[in-house]
Amino acid sequence: MSNHIWNFSTVGGVKRVNIESGADLLHLNELDQKLWTALSCPVNGLEIDSNTLTLIDKDNDGQIRVPEVLGAVSWLISVIKNPNDILNPEGTFPLSAINTDNETGRILYASAQTILRNLGSENATHISVQETSDVNKIFALTAFNGDGVITIDSTTEEALKQSILEIMACVGTLPDRGGKEGLTIEHVANFFDLCKRHAAWQNKAQENSKEILPFAENTEAAYQNFLSLKSKIDDYFIRCRLAQFDPQTTEVLNVLVERVGAISPKDLSTCLDEIAGYPLAKIEADKPLPLNIGINPAWEKTVHTFNDLIVGKLFPNQTSLTENDWHKIEATFTPFATWKTEKDGVEVEGLGIDRINELIDNTTEAQLIDLINKDLTVAEEANNILLVDQLVRYYHDLFKLLKNFVTFYDFYSPTEKAIFQAGVLYIDQRSCDLCIKVNDMAKHNTMASYSDMFLLYCECVSKSTKEKMTIVAALTNGDIDNLVVGRNALFYDRNGMDWDATIIKIVDNPISIRQAFWSPYRKVSAFIEKQINKFAAEEDNKVTASATKSIEDMPAKAVAEQKAPPPPFDIGKFVGIFAAISLALGAIGTIIASVISGFVALTWWKMPLAIAGILLMISGPAMIMAYLKLRKRNLAPLLDANGWAINARAVVNIQFGNTLTQLADLPAGAKVNLNDPFTKKKRPILPFLILFSLVAGMVLYMLWKYGVIKIWM
Repeated sequence: MSNHIWNFSTVGGVKRVNIESGADLLHLNELDQKLWTALSCPVNGLEIDSNTLTLIDKDNDGQIRVPEVLGAVSWLISVIKNPNDILNPEGTFPLSAINTDNETGRILYASAQTILRNLGSENATHISVQETSDVNKIFALTAFNGDGVITIDSTTEEALKQSILEIMACVGTLPDRGGKEGLTIEHVANFFDLCKRHAAWQNKAQENSKEILPFAENTEAAYQNFLSLKSKIDDYFIRCRLAQFDPQTTEVLNVLVERVGAISPKDLSTCLDEIAGYPLAKIEADKPLPLNIGINPAWEKTVHTFNDLIVGKLFPNQTSLTENDWHKIEATFTPFATWKTEKDGVEVEGLGIDRINELIDNTTEAQLIDLINKDLTVAEEANNILLVDQLVRYYHDLFKLLKNFVTFYDFYSPTEKAIFQAGVLYIDQRSCDLCIKVNDMAKHNTMASYSDMFLLYCECVSKSTKEKMTIVAALTNGDIDNLVVGRNALFYDRNGMDWDATIIKIVDNPISIRQAFWSPYRKVSAFIEKQINKFAAEEDNKVTASATKSIEDMPAKAVAEQKAPPPPFDIGKFVGIFAAISLALGAIGTIIASVISGFVALTWWKMPLAIAGILLMISGPAMIMAYLKLRKRNLAPLLDANGWAINARAVVNIQFGNTLTQLADLPAGAKVNLNDPFTKKKRPILPFLILFSLVAGMVLYMLWKYGVIKIWM
């Protein structure tokens, strides 16, 4: 049990705790969570620095919960001298506020001085969020910053700098805290592993050079030449075997007569691509491949290179190549081809085997690892520097979060705005202050109706950045006659930036008792207008159809009229119609007469009551329903749809709602010219005569009713 005395206020129909002193913060962990207004809120989409909320969100799940809020408060109180300072934070954090009586406070104080020194403000007594958050600038001039990433500035040795650059080019980089590209221990280990694997692959060729490198340093060039000719030479020997199998196919296999005849009129120098498709040499049964003469002109150069690099080395002084010789050449390249498929460490191949061996043999790897270890030795000091950023952000933003989490003080304050209020929507000569960003439209579709508020969902597009977002605005004052889906408006965010807004959805609920009083008449008026428009449209369609049909049937009708005389006038039929109309009018007149006679039969003081009773009968149910809903208007469902866990009602009653939607009002002292040139000219004498006649008639009736006229007469 705690002896701390809490103060509560009734706000929005709920008893909410007042956080008024540092003592309240010290005992916040003792406050029953059932008395907290919210139990969870999202990290993003709120009008508070999301970096601060990210620091509070220790489990990085995107939600801030009560234990994390309590942890942040407890930590902040432990490192500052006076908890009361949290309730009235200055624009910048004074270093003198740090509690240096404990180890954490002393570390933070020293780290704050290091930051200011690195930024060139070593004599400053205050530090700001802008300074602590500029990590790149803080660590820009430091060789080691504790992040385990080394850069070329981590050493003064040129050879080591060159090695770092080579490694970065081969295996990539990672930015350090100062924003410079560098290497981690993983980069270094991966690089030297690649070097060793590539060197082993190269050494295998050197150790088995007779089989793998049959042409020494020219093996790669010879192999590429071999590959370029392989399909053509295979094709040549297959054709020669077919010619031996059936000599009559020789002419067809050469496929030269018709093709050459087709291209002979052309400039053959432009037809080399087509000529290259011909056989490598003239096809004959069991004929070796000539290497000097009789070669397809498109392949002569390639075949001569083949002869110089390969055939001349394996079969000296040979001027032709048999199929068996060709198979021997294929077998000669098999070990080399297999070795190439085993290539490893290709990422470092560009350095060359000599440089790779040099890096492996010297102490470069050990030197780089030593640099990384030196960087890690200052990790705690560097992390403490970053911890100063947490201190300054908590000092600046934590109490603001508490006012919108433990209580809804900012929401119900006439001078503040809650962190979930995104800006102001201007529409239909009013401004809506209760605007919330929509994070999940599907949840809003489910939860919005439970708020009992009149809601406008708008899609907003930034005029400057073209960024899009969806907001929901609560309309709590005025009328709704001109609000329809598709209407445009203007939204200003908390930074004053304007967004084009378009209504995409309306949730209809009462706005005020006055609006509810007139709603039945508006609905009846709208219904009558709809029916009149429908009737007029139908009649117009009938007239149009009838006129069109009459014109189309006119020739046939003229012929029919000539053949048959017009029917006689049926007086009985029209008598019946007039009788039915007379009966209907008589019934209506009787009802009206009964109502009027009943009304005039009342004493004079009952007449206003009767009129009021009729009005209440019509508008009363709507007003009662509106009153009940207006008392229950609750913001909590909208916040729940945005990821909050609201623990108490956030009621928007009639009085408070009137402050959230401002109606257009002329400035104080404004002068208005009432002479509107486009207003219909009035004739004041006619309304005056009508009013005078009504009043005179009522006075005469009352005099007659009470016998004054009879007595006088």
